[in-house]
Amino acid sequence: MSMFEGIPVDVGVIYEGERIRRKDMYVELGGPNIKEKFELTRVKKPEEVEDGKVSIIGSDIKDMEEGKSYPLGILIEVAGPKLEPELEGVIERRIHEYCNFIEGFMHLNQRYDIWLRLSKKSFQKGLNSFQYIGKVLHTLFKSELPIIEKMQVTFITDPEKVKELYNEALQIYEARDARARGLKDEEVDKFYGCVLCQSFAPTHVCVITPQRYSNCGAISWFDGRAAASIDPKGPVFPIEKGELLDPVKGEFSGVNETAKKRTLGEITKVWLYTAFGYPHTSCGCFEGVAFYIPEVDGFGIIHRGYKDIAVNGLPFSTLADSTAGGRQVDGFHGISIEYMRSPKFLQADGGWKRVVWIPKEVKERVKDFIPTELVGKIATEEDAKTIDELKAFLKERNHPIVEQWKEEVVAVEEAVPAEAVEEMAPGPIITAPTLPITAGGFKIILKDAKIYAKKVIIRQIKTEKSKKR
Repeated sequence: MSMFEGIPVDVGVIYEGERIRRKDMYVELGGPNIKEKFELTRVKKPEEVEDGKVSIIGSDIKDMEEGKSYPLGILIEVAGPKLEPELEGVIERRIHEYCNFIEGFMHLNQRYDIWLRLSKKSFQKGLNSFQYIGKVLHTLFKSELPIIEKMQVTFITDPEKVKELYNEALQIYEARDARARGLKDEEVDKFYGCVLCQSFAPTHVCVITPQRYSNCGAISWFDGRAAASIDPKGPVFPIEKGELLDPVKGEFSGVNETAKKRTLGEITKVWLYTAFGYPHTSCGCFEGVAFYIPEVDGFGIIHRGYKDIAVNGLPFSTLADSTAGGRQVDGFHGISIEYMRSPKFLQADGGWKRVVWIPKEVKERVKDFIPTELVGKIATEEDAKTIDELKAFLKERNHPIVEQWKEEVVAVEEAVPAEAVEEMAPGPIITAPTLPITAGGFKIILKDAKIYAKKVIIRQIKTEKSKKR
Protein backbone atom coordinates (compact mmCIF):
# COMPACT_ATOMS: atom_id res chain seq x y z
CA MET A 1 0.00 0.00 0.00
CA SER A 2 1.31 3.44 -0.89
CA MET A 3 2.20 5.77 1.99
CA PHE A 4 0.15 8.37 0.10
CA GLU A 5 -3.00 6.30 -0.21
CA GLY A 6 -5.98 8.56 -0.94
CA ILE A 7 -3.97 11.48 -2.33
CA PRO A 8 -5.39 12.31 -5.80
CA VAL A 9 -2.02 13.31 -7.35
CA ASP A 10 1.48 11.84 -7.39
CA VAL A 11 3.99 12.70 -4.67
CA GLY A 12 7.75 12.43 -5.15
CA VAL A 13 11.07 14.18 -5.63
CA ILE A 14 10.47 14.15 -9.39
CA TYR A 15 8.20 17.19 -8.96
CA GLU A 16 10.78 19.33 -7.16
CA GLY A 17 11.65 22.35 -9.25
CA GLU A 18 8.31 22.34 -11.08
CA ARG A 19 7.28 25.89 -12.01
CA ILE A 20 3.62 26.79 -12.32
CA ARG A 21 3.04 29.83 -14.53
CA ARG A 22 0.11 32.15 -13.96
CA LYS A 23 -1.79 30.87 -17.00
CA ASP A 24 -1.57 27.32 -15.61
CA MET A 25 -2.47 28.05 -11.98
CA TYR A 26 -5.79 27.46 -10.28
CA VAL A 27 -5.08 29.60 -7.20
CA GLU A 28 -2.15 31.45 -5.68
CA LEU A 29 -1.44 31.43 -1.94
CA GLY A 30 0.69 34.21 -0.52
CA GLY A 31 3.09 35.67 -3.07
CA PRO A 32 3.98 39.24 -3.98
CA ASN A 33 0.38 40.48 -4.13
CA ILE A 34 -0.43 39.44 -0.55
CA LYS A 35 1.11 41.30 2.38
CA GLU A 36 0.42 38.89 5.23
CA LYS A 37 1.51 35.28 4.80
CA PHE A 38 3.75 33.00 6.84
CA GLU A 39 4.81 29.49 7.76
CA LEU A 40 5.72 28.66 11.33
CA THR A 41 6.76 25.62 13.34
CA ARG A 42 6.30 25.38 17.11
CA VAL A 43 7.50 22.67 19.49
CA LYS A 44 4.71 21.77 21.92
CA LYS A 45 4.06 19.43 24.83
CA PRO A 46 2.76 15.98 23.78
CA GLU A 47 -0.68 16.59 25.29
CA GLU A 48 -1.04 19.74 23.13
CA VAL A 49 -0.66 17.91 19.82
CA GLU A 50 -3.11 15.52 18.18
CA ASP A 51 -1.04 13.42 15.78
CA GLY A 52 -2.25 13.55 12.18
CA LYS A 53 -4.82 16.29 12.75
CA VAL A 54 -5.25 18.76 9.86
CA SER A 55 -7.26 21.92 10.54
CA ILE A 56 -8.42 24.68 8.19
CA ILE A 57 -9.30 28.16 9.47
CA GLY A 58 -11.03 30.02 6.66
CA SER A 59 -11.76 28.97 3.09
CA ASP A 60 -10.58 25.61 1.78
CA ILE A 61 -9.12 25.31 -1.73
CA LYS A 62 -12.40 24.11 -3.24
CA ASP A 63 -14.10 27.27 -1.97
CA MET A 64 -11.59 29.60 -3.65
CA GLU A 65 -12.14 31.41 -6.93
CA GLU A 66 -9.99 30.35 -9.86
CA GLY A 67 -7.18 32.76 -10.74
CA LYS A 68 -7.25 34.66 -7.45
CA SER A 69 -4.56 35.21 -4.77
CA TYR A 70 -5.27 34.45 -1.11
CA PRO A 71 -3.47 35.00 2.22
CA LEU A 72 -2.08 31.86 3.83
CA GLY A 73 -0.58 30.84 7.11
CA ILE A 74 0.84 27.35 7.69
CA LEU A 75 1.26 26.38 11.35
CA ILE A 76 2.99 23.11 12.14
CA GLU A 77 3.01 21.94 15.76
CA VAL A 78 5.24 19.05 16.75
CA ALA A 79 6.05 17.07 19.89
CA GLY A 80 8.67 14.52 20.90
CA PRO A 81 11.09 13.98 23.80
CA LYS A 82 14.12 14.88 21.67
CA LEU A 83 12.60 18.03 20.16
CA GLU A 84 13.84 21.42 21.34
CA PRO A 85 12.65 24.92 20.36
CA GLU A 86 16.03 25.39 18.62
CA LEU A 87 14.85 22.89 15.99
CA GLU A 88 11.78 24.89 14.98
CA GLY A 89 13.55 26.77 12.18
CA VAL A 90 15.04 23.52 10.83
CA ILE A 91 11.66 21.79 10.65
CA GLU A 92 10.03 24.91 9.25
CA ARG A 93 12.43 25.13 6.30
CA ARG A 94 11.49 21.58 5.25
CA ILE A 95 7.96 22.77 4.45
CA HIS A 96 9.45 24.19 1.24
CA GLU A 97 10.96 20.87 0.22
CA TYR A 98 8.00 18.65 1.05
CA CYS A 99 5.36 20.89 -0.55
CA ASN A 100 7.36 20.71 -3.77
CA PHE A 101 7.09 16.90 -3.74
CA ILE A 102 3.39 17.28 -4.58
CA GLU A 103 2.49 17.16 -8.27
CA GLY A 104 1.26 20.53 -9.47
CA PHE A 105 1.94 22.32 -6.17
CA MET A 106 4.72 24.90 -6.17
CA HIS A 107 6.29 26.39 -3.04
CA LEU A 108 8.80 29.25 -3.09
CA ASN A 109 10.62 31.22 -0.39
CA GLN A 110 10.12 30.94 3.38
CA ARG A 111 8.95 32.49 6.61
CA TYR A 112 6.93 35.67 5.81
CA ASP A 113 7.69 35.53 2.07
CA ILE A 114 5.97 32.26 1.09
CA TRP A 115 4.53 31.95 -2.40
CA LEU A 116 2.52 28.86 -3.41
CA ARG A 117 0.59 27.96 -6.54
CA LEU A 118 -1.71 25.07 -7.34
CA SER A 119 -2.01 24.05 -10.98
CA LYS A 120 -5.34 23.72 -12.77
CA LYS A 121 -4.38 20.19 -13.78
CA SER A 122 -3.85 19.00 -10.19
CA PHE A 123 -7.03 20.73 -9.02
CA GLN A 124 -8.97 18.92 -11.74
CA LYS A 125 -7.41 15.64 -10.58
CA GLY A 126 -8.95 16.25 -7.17
CA LEU A 127 -6.34 18.19 -5.19
CA ASN A 128 -9.02 20.54 -3.91
CA SER A 129 -8.43 20.58 -0.15
CA PHE A 130 -5.71 21.49 2.33
CA GLN A 131 -6.54 18.18 3.99
CA TYR A 132 -4.52 16.43 1.26
CA ILE A 133 -1.60 18.86 1.61
CA GLY A 134 -1.60 18.37 5.38
CA LYS A 135 -1.62 14.60 5.07
CA VAL A 136 1.39 14.67 2.71
CA LEU A 137 3.32 16.98 5.05
CA HIS A 138 2.50 14.80 8.07
CA THR A 139 3.62 11.64 6.27
CA LEU A 140 6.87 13.10 4.95
CA PHE A 141 7.89 14.82 8.19
CA LYS A 142 7.23 11.71 10.28
CA SER A 143 9.11 9.43 7.87
CA GLU A 144 12.09 11.74 7.26
CA LEU A 145 12.49 13.09 10.81
CA PRO A 146 11.72 10.25 13.27
CA ILE A 147 12.34 12.52 16.28
CA ILE A 148 8.91 13.98 15.52
CA GLU A 149 6.52 11.69 17.40
CA LYS A 150 3.36 13.76 17.05
CA MET A 151 2.46 16.45 14.51
CA GLN A 152 -0.59 18.49 13.59
CA VAL A 153 -0.99 20.99 10.75
CA THR A 154 -3.20 24.07 10.56
CA PHE A 155 -3.84 26.04 7.37
CA ILE A 156 -5.14 29.58 7.91
CA THR A 157 -6.77 31.51 5.05
CA ASP A 158 -9.08 33.79 7.04
CA PRO A 159 -7.51 37.24 6.41
CA GLU A 160 -7.99 38.56 9.95
CA LYS A 161 -6.57 35.42 11.57
CA VAL A 162 -3.63 35.38 9.15
CA LYS A 163 -2.89 39.02 10.01
CA GLU A 164 -3.02 38.31 13.73
CA LEU A 165 -0.70 35.31 13.57
CA TYR A 166 1.57 37.01 11.01
CA ASN A 167 2.55 39.67 13.56
CA GLU A 168 3.15 36.97 16.15
CA ALA A 169 5.30 35.02 13.69
CA LEU A 170 7.46 38.07 12.97
CA GLN A 171 8.26 38.38 16.67
CA ILE A 172 9.20 34.70 16.84
CA TYR A 173 11.51 34.98 13.81
CA GLU A 174 13.23 38.04 15.31
CA ALA A 175 13.76 36.28 18.65
CA ARG A 176 15.35 33.31 16.86
CA ASP A 177 17.65 35.55 14.86
CA ALA A 178 18.71 37.49 17.94
CA ARG A 179 19.74 34.25 19.70
CA ALA A 180 22.13 33.47 16.86
CA ARG A 181 23.99 36.79 17.01
CA GLY A 182 27.30 37.15 18.81
CA LEU A 183 29.22 34.10 17.62
CA LYS A 184 31.98 34.92 15.10
CA ASP A 185 33.11 33.01 12.01
CA GLU A 186 36.63 32.87 13.45
CA GLU A 187 35.38 31.04 16.55
CA VAL A 188 34.14 27.87 14.84
CA ASP A 189 35.91 25.15 12.86
CA LYS A 190 32.90 24.22 10.74
CA PHE A 191 30.42 26.05 8.56
CA TYR A 192 27.27 24.45 7.16
CA GLY A 193 26.00 24.06 3.63
CA CYS A 194 22.45 23.77 2.32
CA VAL A 195 21.35 22.42 -1.06
CA LEU A 196 17.63 22.51 -0.34
CA CYS A 197 17.06 24.73 -3.38
CA GLN A 198 19.20 22.88 -5.93
CA SER A 199 16.03 21.62 -7.60
CA PHE A 200 15.54 25.23 -8.72
CA ALA A 201 19.22 26.23 -9.01
CA PRO A 202 21.52 23.23 -9.61
CA THR A 203 24.75 25.24 -9.16
CA HIS A 204 23.74 26.91 -5.88
CA VAL A 205 25.18 25.91 -2.52
CA CYS A 206 24.28 28.10 0.44
CA VAL A 207 27.19 28.51 2.84
CA ILE A 208 25.97 29.26 6.35
CA THR A 209 28.38 30.75 8.87
CA PRO A 210 27.80 32.35 12.28
CA GLN A 211 28.03 35.77 10.62
CA ARG A 212 26.43 34.93 7.29
CA TYR A 213 22.87 33.61 7.51
CA SER A 214 21.41 31.56 4.69
CA ASN A 215 20.20 33.75 1.82
CA CYS A 216 16.60 32.83 2.60
CA GLY A 217 17.01 34.17 6.13
CA ALA A 218 15.61 30.98 7.66
CA ILE A 219 18.73 29.04 8.69
CA SER A 220 21.35 30.26 11.14
CA TRP A 221 24.65 28.51 11.90
CA PHE A 222 22.99 26.96 14.95
CA ASP A 223 20.07 25.77 12.80
CA GLY A 224 22.57 24.25 10.36
CA ARG A 225 24.32 22.40 13.13
CA ALA A 226 21.03 21.06 14.47
CA ALA A 227 19.77 20.03 11.01
CA ALA A 228 22.98 18.16 10.17
CA SER A 229 22.80 16.40 13.52
CA ILE A 230 19.20 15.14 13.34
CA ASP A 231 19.31 14.30 9.61
CA PRO A 232 22.91 13.51 8.54
CA LYS A 233 21.80 12.54 5.02
CA GLY A 234 19.58 15.57 4.55
CA PRO A 235 20.09 18.76 2.52
CA VAL A 236 22.04 20.54 5.30
CA PHE A 237 25.58 19.31 5.95
CA PRO A 238 28.82 20.37 7.69
CA ILE A 239 31.62 22.13 5.77
CA GLU A 240 35.15 21.95 7.11
CA LYS A 241 36.51 25.49 6.90
CA GLY A 242 39.97 24.41 5.80
CA GLU A 243 42.64 27.04 5.24
CA LEU A 244 41.74 30.72 5.46
CA LEU A 245 42.91 32.03 2.07
CA ASP A 246 41.61 35.60 2.33
CA PRO A 247 40.22 37.01 5.62
CA VAL A 248 38.80 40.15 3.99
CA LYS A 249 36.98 38.57 1.03
CA GLY A 250 36.12 35.51 3.11
CA GLU A 251 37.75 32.73 1.10
CA PHE A 252 38.24 29.31 2.71
CA SER A 253 39.74 26.26 1.05
CA GLY A 254 37.08 23.98 2.54
CA VAL A 255 34.26 26.13 1.18
CA ASN A 256 35.85 26.10 -2.29
CA GLU A 257 36.21 22.32 -2.23
CA THR A 258 32.61 21.84 -1.11
CA ALA A 259 31.23 24.23 -3.73
CA LYS A 260 33.17 22.45 -6.45
CA LYS A 261 31.99 19.02 -5.31
CA ARG A 262 28.33 19.97 -4.78
CA THR A 263 28.04 21.80 -8.13
CA LEU A 264 29.93 19.15 -10.12
CA GLY A 265 32.77 21.55 -10.85
CA GLU A 266 30.59 24.45 -12.03
CA ILE A 267 31.48 26.69 -9.06
CA THR A 268 35.12 26.44 -7.99
CA LYS A 269 35.58 29.42 -5.70
CA VAL A 270 33.37 31.39 -3.31
CA TRP A 271 34.14 34.68 -1.56
CA LEU A 272 31.69 35.05 1.31
CA TYR A 273 32.00 38.74 2.14
CA THR A 274 31.94 40.47 -1.24
CA ALA A 275 29.67 40.97 -4.24
CA PHE A 276 32.58 41.01 -6.70
CA GLY A 277 34.92 38.39 -8.10
CA TYR A 278 33.44 35.12 -6.87
CA PRO A 279 30.34 36.18 -4.91
CA HIS A 280 28.21 33.68 -3.02
CA THR A 281 25.65 32.10 -5.35
CA SER A 282 21.88 32.52 -5.01
CA CYS A 283 18.91 30.33 -5.85
CA GLY A 284 15.88 32.62 -5.79
CA CYS A 285 14.66 32.36 -2.19
CA PHE A 286 16.83 35.24 -1.00
CA GLU A 287 15.16 37.98 1.04
CA GLY A 288 16.88 40.80 -0.81
CA VAL A 289 19.42 41.77 -3.47
CA ALA A 290 22.45 44.02 -3.09
CA PHE A 291 23.09 45.53 -6.53
CA TYR A 292 25.99 47.67 -7.71
CA ILE A 293 25.22 51.16 -9.06
CA PRO A 294 28.22 52.13 -11.24
CA GLU A 295 27.10 55.77 -11.61
CA VAL A 296 27.82 56.35 -7.91
CA ASP A 297 30.20 53.44 -7.21
CA GLY A 298 27.91 52.21 -4.43
CA PHE A 299 25.35 49.55 -3.61
CA GLY A 300 21.60 49.68 -3.56
CA ILE A 301 19.53 47.10 -1.72
CA ILE A 302 16.02 45.95 -2.59
CA HIS A 303 13.88 43.39 -0.78
CA ARG A 304 11.24 41.00 -2.06
CA GLY A 305 8.33 42.99 -0.66
CA TYR A 306 9.28 46.26 -2.39
CA LYS A 307 6.61 47.01 -5.00
CA ASP A 308 8.12 50.11 -6.66
CA ILE A 309 11.17 50.23 -8.93
CA ALA A 310 14.63 50.63 -7.42
CA VAL A 311 16.65 53.81 -7.79
CA ASN A 312 18.37 52.38 -10.89
CA GLY A 313 15.00 52.02 -12.64
CA LEU A 314 14.62 48.25 -12.21
CA PRO A 315 12.00 46.31 -10.21
CA PHE A 316 12.81 43.54 -7.75
CA SER A 317 11.85 40.85 -10.29
CA THR A 318 14.47 42.02 -12.81
CA LEU A 319 17.20 42.39 -10.21
CA ALA A 320 16.29 38.97 -8.82
CA ASP A 321 16.58 37.39 -12.27
CA SER A 322 20.06 38.92 -12.57
CA THR A 323 21.05 37.29 -9.29
CA ALA A 324 19.35 33.90 -9.12
CA GLY A 325 20.00 30.56 -10.77
CA GLY A 326 23.20 29.62 -8.93
CA ARG A 327 25.30 32.05 -10.97
CA GLN A 328 28.15 34.28 -9.83
CA VAL A 329 27.47 37.72 -11.28
CA ASP A 330 29.70 40.67 -10.40
CA GLY A 331 27.80 43.31 -8.47
CA PHE A 332 24.65 41.25 -7.86
CA HIS A 333 24.35 39.53 -4.51
CA GLY A 334 21.41 37.65 -2.99
CA ILE A 335 21.26 38.31 0.76
CA SER A 336 19.15 37.83 3.86
CA ILE A 337 17.97 40.65 6.10
CA GLU A 338 19.93 39.12 8.97
CA TYR A 339 23.20 39.21 7.00
CA MET A 340 22.72 42.99 6.77
CA ARG A 341 23.05 43.03 10.57
CA SER A 342 26.39 41.23 10.46
CA PRO A 343 29.83 42.86 10.87
CA LYS A 344 30.86 40.77 7.84
CA PHE A 345 28.20 42.37 5.59
CA LEU A 346 29.94 43.20 2.27
CA GLN A 347 33.14 43.48 4.30
CA ALA A 348 35.51 43.48 1.32
CA ASP A 349 33.44 46.12 -0.49
CA GLY A 350 33.33 48.67 2.30
CA GLY A 351 30.30 47.38 4.20
CA TRP A 352 27.69 50.01 5.06
CA LYS A 353 30.01 52.76 3.84
CA ARG A 354 29.37 51.46 0.33
CA VAL A 355 25.57 51.31 0.65
CA VAL A 356 23.84 54.35 -0.85
CA TRP A 357 20.14 53.41 -1.26
CA ILE A 358 17.74 51.12 0.57
CA PRO A 359 13.93 50.98 0.94
CA LYS A 360 12.69 52.71 4.08
CA GLU A 361 10.99 49.56 5.39
CA VAL A 362 14.24 47.58 5.45
CA LYS A 363 16.29 50.53 6.68
CA GLU A 364 14.05 50.74 9.73
CA ARG A 365 14.44 47.01 10.38
CA VAL A 366 18.24 47.11 10.36
CA LYS A 367 18.73 50.70 11.54
CA ASP A 368 20.33 49.69 14.83
CA PHE A 369 23.06 47.82 12.93
CA ILE A 370 24.02 50.65 10.57
CA PRO A 371 26.87 52.84 11.90
CA THR A 372 25.21 55.85 13.54
CA GLU A 373 27.11 58.36 11.42
CA LEU A 374 25.81 56.71 8.22
CA VAL A 375 22.11 56.31 8.98
CA GLY A 376 21.14 59.75 7.67
CA LYS A 377 23.48 59.52 4.69
CA ILE A 378 21.90 56.45 3.06
CA ALA A 379 18.96 57.37 0.82
CA THR A 380 15.55 55.68 0.72
CA GLU A 381 12.82 55.86 -1.92
CA GLU A 382 11.59 59.00 -0.14
CA ASP A 383 14.93 60.73 -0.78
CA ALA A 384 15.81 59.57 -4.28
CA LYS A 385 13.90 57.86 -7.09
CA THR A 386 16.48 58.39 -9.85
CA ILE A 387 20.25 58.26 -10.16
CA ASP A 388 20.47 62.04 -10.50
CA GLU A 389 18.42 62.52 -7.34
CA LEU A 390 20.62 59.97 -5.61
CA LYS A 391 23.81 61.79 -6.58
CA ALA A 392 22.41 65.07 -5.28
CA PHE A 393 21.36 63.46 -2.00
CA LEU A 394 24.73 61.80 -1.44
CA LYS A 395 26.56 65.07 -2.07
CA GLU A 396 24.22 67.01 0.21
CA ARG A 397 24.62 64.50 3.05
CA ASN A 398 28.36 64.06 2.41
CA HIS A 399 28.17 60.27 2.09
CA PRO A 400 31.66 58.67 2.31
CA ILE A 401 31.31 57.39 -1.26
CA VAL A 402 31.46 60.97 -2.57
CA GLU A 403 35.18 61.04 -1.73
CA GLN A 404 35.68 58.26 -4.27
CA TRP A 405 34.25 60.39 -7.07
CA LYS A 406 37.18 62.81 -7.17
CA GLU A 407 38.93 62.34 -10.49
CA GLU A 408 42.59 61.57 -10.48
CA VAL A 409 44.48 64.19 -12.46
CA VAL A 410 47.35 62.90 -14.54
CA ALA A 411 50.21 65.38 -14.55
CA VAL A 412 51.39 66.22 -18.07
CA GLU A 413 54.66 68.05 -18.68
CA GLU A 414 54.06 71.69 -19.49
CA ALA A 415 56.54 71.64 -22.31
CA VAL A 416 55.49 68.99 -24.79
CA PRO A 417 57.52 68.79 -27.98
CA ALA A 418 55.49 69.40 -31.13
CA GLU A 419 56.45 66.05 -32.56
CA ALA A 420 54.86 64.37 -29.57
CA VAL A 421 51.42 65.83 -30.32
CA GLU A 422 49.22 64.45 -33.06
CA GLU A 423 45.71 65.52 -33.98
CA MET A 424 43.39 63.24 -35.86
CA ALA A 425 40.46 64.31 -38.01
CA PRO A 426 36.86 63.30 -37.20
CA GLY A 427 35.76 59.82 -38.19
CA PRO A 428 35.93 56.28 -36.86
CA ILE A 429 39.12 56.14 -34.81
CA ILE A 430 38.81 52.66 -33.31
CA THR A 431 37.42 49.63 -35.08
CA ALA A 432 37.58 46.20 -33.47
CA PRO A 433 35.72 42.90 -33.66
CA THR A 434 35.73 42.84 -29.83
CA LEU A 435 36.66 45.71 -27.55
CA PRO A 436 36.89 45.00 -23.79
CA ILE A 437 36.21 47.89 -21.41
CA THR A 438 36.48 47.67 -17.65
CA ALA A 439 34.47 50.14 -15.57
CA GLY A 440 33.00 50.15 -12.11
CA GLY A 441 33.73 46.51 -11.45
CA PHE A 442 32.08 45.36 -14.70
CA LYS A 443 33.82 44.02 -17.77
CA ILE A 444 31.96 45.16 -20.88
CA ILE A 445 32.78 43.66 -24.28
CA LEU A 446 31.64 45.56 -27.37
CA LYS A 447 31.17 43.44 -30.50
CA ASP A 448 32.11 44.87 -33.94
CA ALA A 449 32.76 48.23 -32.30
CA LYS A 450 33.35 51.55 -34.07
CA ILE A 451 34.06 54.56 -31.89
CA TYR A 452 33.78 58.11 -33.28
CA ALA A 453 35.23 61.39 -31.93
CA LYS A 454 35.38 64.99 -33.19
CA LYS A 455 39.05 65.29 -32.26
CA VAL A 456 41.63 63.07 -30.66
CA ILE A 457 44.86 64.45 -29.22
CA ILE A 458 47.63 61.98 -28.55
CA ARG A 459 50.35 63.18 -26.24
CA GLN A 460 53.50 61.50 -25.13
CA ILE A 461 53.55 61.41 -21.34
CA LYS A 462 56.98 60.95 -19.85
CA THR A 463 57.11 58.57 -16.94
CA GLU A 464 59.48 58.96 -14.00
CA LYS A 465 61.56 56.18 -15.49
CA SER A 466 61.91 57.95 -18.86
CA LYS A 467 62.77 61.25 -17.20
CA LYS A 468 65.83 59.69 -15.56
CA ARG A 469 67.21 58.51 -18.88
